[in-house]
Amino acid sequence: MVTPNGSTSVPALASASAAKLPVTLDTRGRVRTSREQRRLLLAEFARSGLSAAAFARRTGLKYSTFAFWVQRGRRTKPAPRRVPVRLLEAVVPPAESALTLPGRLPGGARLELREAGQIPLAAALIHALAQPC
Repeated sequence: MVTPNGSTSVPALASASAAKLPVTLDTRGRVRTSREQRRLLLAEFARSGLSAAAFARRTGLKYSTFAFWVQRGRRTKPAPRRVPVRLLEAVVPPAESALTLPGRLPGGARLELREAGQIPLAAALIHALAQPC
């Protein structure tokens, strides 16, 4: 069958699911396939368990063409859904410390510990200051 653009339409490839879609040949005899046809062929290939070369032979496609489709299909990932970011302002009042531990270091420096988590840091500071330079 000749299509309006001058190309020839032939029966679909030997694939069962692709048999519903005609394969179009251009004036040079090259197979022209739609995205839908490629998608169906790639889905059938994934289910078939055949090698790419065997599947291309079975369907009448050139291996290099089919291998390109497979490679492009693996490269193409669906675009990530963009979820709008929602920012909230969190206002945290300063923690009121029931205990402040003041200290004086050699040389007149003052040290105040307001949280228990600061004790290891203060101990490391005191130890480092005690070392000779």
